[in-house]
Amino acid sequence: MINTQHIGTPAKRVDGRAKVAGTAKYAAEFEAPGLTHGVVISSAITKGRIKKIDAGEALRLKGVLQVFSHQNRTKLADFDKSYSDLDSPPGAPFRPFYDDKIQFAQQPVALVVAESYELARYAALLVKIEYEQEPFEADFENRIGQAYAPEEYNSTPPPEPWGDADVAYSKAENQLEVEYFHPSQHHNPMEMHASTVRWEGDGRITVYDKIQGALNSQKYIMGVFGLAKEDVRVLSPFVGGAFGSGLRPQYQLFMAVMAALELKRSVKVVLTRQQMFSFGHRPKTLQRFSLGAAADGELRAIRHDVFAETSKFEDYQEDVVIWPGVLYKCENVKLSHKLVPLDVYTPLDMRAPGGTTGILGLECAMDELAYKAGLDPLEFRLKNYSEKDGNEGIPFSSKELRECYRQGAEKFGWYKRKKEPRSMKEGHNLIGWGMAHGAWEAKQKEASAKAILRVDGGLVVSSATGDIGTGTYTIMTQIAAETLGLPLEKVEFKLGDTSLPKAPLEGGSWTASSVGSAVKAVCDKLGQKLLELAQEKEGSPFAEVKFDEVEFRNEQMRLVKDPSIAIAVTELLRQNKMDSIKAKVNAQPAKEQQSKWARYSHSAVFAEVKVDEDLGTIKVTRVVSAIAGGRILNPQTARSQILGGVVWGIGMALEEYSVMDPQQGRFINHDLAEYHVPVNADVQDVEVIFVEENDTVVNPIGAKGLGEIGIVSVAPAIANAIFHATGRRVRELPITLDKLL
Repeated sequence: MINTQHIGTPAKRVDGRAKVAGTAKYAAEFEAPGLTHGVVISSAITKGRIKKIDAGEALRLKGVLQVFSHQNRTKLADFDKSYSDLDSPPGAPFRPFYDDKIQFAQQPVALVVAESYELARYAALLVKIEYEQEPFEADFENRIGQAYAPEEYNSTPPPEPWGDADVAYSKAENQLEVEYFHPSQHHNPMEMHASTVRWEGDGRITVYDKIQGALNSQKYIMGVFGLAKEDVRVLSPFVGGAFGSGLRPQYQLFMAVMAALELKRSVKVVLTRQQMFSFGHRPKTLQRFSLGAAADGELRAIRHDVFAETSKFEDYQEDVVIWPGVLYKCENVKLSHKLVPLDVYTPLDMRAPGGTTGILGLECAMDELAYKAGLDPLEFRLKNYSEKDGNEGIPFSSKELRECYRQGAEKFGWYKRKKEPRSMKEGHNLIGWGMAHGAWEAKQKEASAKAILRVDGGLVVSSATGDIGTGTYTIMTQIAAETLGLPLEKVEFKLGDTSLPKAPLEGGSWTASSVGSAVKAVCDKLGQKLLELAQEKEGSPFAEVKFDEVEFRNEQMRLVKDPSIAIAVTELLRQNKMDSIKAKVNAQPAKEQQSKWARYSHSAVFAEVKVDEDLGTIKVTRVVSAIAGGRILNPQTARSQILGGVVWGIGMALEEYSVMDPQQGRFINHDLAEYHVPVNADVQDVEVIFVEENDTVVNPIGAKGLGEIGIVSVAPAIANAIFHATGRRVRELPITLDKLL
């Protein structure tokens, strides 16, 4: 019998063979006849203006086609909007080659296009640029006094205060005032940002772009260059990591399209690793907490004030301050989020934006308060467990966080933990056990999908979503195959193409729920059509049957109450002399989802560290991550998501730091030699637990998404473990040995 039960099984990635064999093509790997190459020249100053650009020597080289800059760019239809479906903070978006002004370090100032990459790179060295420098402000700490609350938010505005946090804090038996700080961090995906624009003639172009949603790049190109939709096709079939860096179209896309339209040639532009540090990053953030608890540890007051960097041309914010209301029960809460304007590029969403930051500070501060109240950190969290979202005053659609605590603590052996810091030791190593919990919103966005079932039994389902390595190809194939009772090998899922049905950007952990719901709906619609075909036949046993009375298994449609009454789906098409049958749907979230229920995934992370007592070196030796993420569509790809989050959490806690030189106004460790990320030796025993959670509210398939929940509580769990090991509370990331000695 053919296995057609796929959802919830650990299926291998359907795109895995293409990736390991090298047949999966990324944006910079596509070719075109007569392809030319562009190399970006970055500004040598942080702020000021361009006085003169002399490209004469470069243009005299045979094979150099043009040097583009603000002096000779094409006339644009509209350059004052971002044309981005997501990640467009209030303000004026950065506009490459707009004028002679320099707004941030490494700003792109020119593009050299030549017949070969090597020639373009050499010619770029010959372009002479004179600047007039102006004073700039890149020192975050010195600018906190100029912080302001934005008039408009692209994230959730800080919830209105409830109760009286100031009075409640003053009366609390246990009081804590503390600051937590984390630096800027950069995404650093393996694949650099790149755009290959294929000139098709007659003003038409095909664009291969590194983006988390091909429709976003198409919309941007149409808006800025005034092109018709039918003249711009964007494809992004494979993405070598993005983590949020590919939500907005980056400047290489603008340059490649402009050059292609001007030269009427195909053009490829690839950024260098150093240039990957010239656009958005996780913003440097300072968090101030005033926490009050009763003598028994019950929370009485939470004040959480956030100061985060932004650029001077856009007001970028994240959901940093919503987490106290989501994660803790407290009757007196006061929250604020202010921005610190700097001469930098606008920060950008980076895996679990706001959550990774806010939960870091919150969970470390709560750990401190638990010690102050004399409670075990897990006991403290159980005492202050929230049954509803305090920000909105509504219940959770489901919440199995208590079970995450139980299973995670049991697997980790938490109850063997000695309470006092520096009380656990092994040779020269101090042993520390720490924990933290977290949440991430489970959203569903509007999405469309199309399905075609052929007479040979093959099914093609498509949607213009993306796959940034998360397993989208695979889980959508599984959903489609199970819904129509087909083996995986007979289903093909297509994505990353603007010619396909509309889908949201792949971000925010909403792809599985949004596109997955659309895929389920379109396959159900095909199933209904197949039932209608069966009912047209005279004497059909399906004549009076309703759709919920049939099921699709083993490539057949059969009666639920009597599976022996069945017919092959291909036979239905043959009987009706049809080569194929098609369906298309648009799936939207139910309105009551958003108004009646708070929808979140939850996590509990337990971490063990070993700190060398003499040297201060830190090793994360064990991590147990227990996740309540609704229905797990594929345990294999799901575990990968959580493992990736744990690895990144280790990096965030101990290594990652984009070093801003305030004298130069630029990041000085802008390569993978100096920007440290975890390697194999840094990652040891990691256990992932998926807690069973049945949520019938969150979306039709019950999945909550796993991209973000895997990281949010890892760094604070490690930081808390380091305190338990050493007795030293480090409140500034990354926690390096110099801060412990």
